Amino acid sequence: MVDLWEIHCQRLADDIADIIDITPALYDAFCKVNRSEFCPIQKHAYSLDPQPIAGMQWISSPLTVAKMTIALELDGVDKILEIGCGSGYQAAILSKIVRRVFTIERIESLAKEAKEHFTNLEISNIHLKFDDGNSGWKNYAPYERILLSAATTQIDERLFSQLETGGILVAPIEKNGVQNIVRFRKISDSEISQEILEECQFVPLLKGKEQ
Repeated sequence: MVDLWEIHCQRLADDIADIIDITPALYDAFCKVNRSEFCPIQKHAYSLDPQPIAGMQWISSPLTVAKMTIALELDGVDKILEIGCGSGYQAAILSKIVRRVFTIERIESLAKEAKEHFTNLEISNIHLKFDDGNSGWKNYAPYERILLSAATTQIDERLFSQLETGGILVAPIEKNGVQNIVRFRKISDSEISQEILEECQFVPLLKGKEQ
């Protein structure tokens, strides 16, 4: 028997696919991850709107999650690092496409909440750390992909150093009060290209840890 949440998630995936082209793997990921697990406002869990969560943070719109995931070009990717786990929805989507997801959250209550969500959904390939995401997670570097789920004016060089040559980093970059999704490609240790994809709106990437 199909659960009600599966029907809602398939409709959500269909809504996304009506607006942008998504791969079969990404469509399947949206169908398999119950968004209501991550949203405190249940009646809006399957809408395309962002939702407020604990710590004065937000869970991104599913459409934004899809766009960020597409920008990462994940076909054949094994390992990814996410900066800014939040309640964990983006990481959960990634976990259905790549083999290993490493994610960092600077707000302790959110980190604990995200771990509970992953346990509830029986997701075992996400590794979460409570820490300042600006420093990355050096122990498991290099990463094929790095995703920032919060906006910054400049990427910390420590993150680029943990990205493998040929790898991609996607981040919301703020300049002159406007945020854009930017895709960086690491050509070599001394050369990084960048491509502005589209305008976006994310909470800011902050430094330090918050208990």
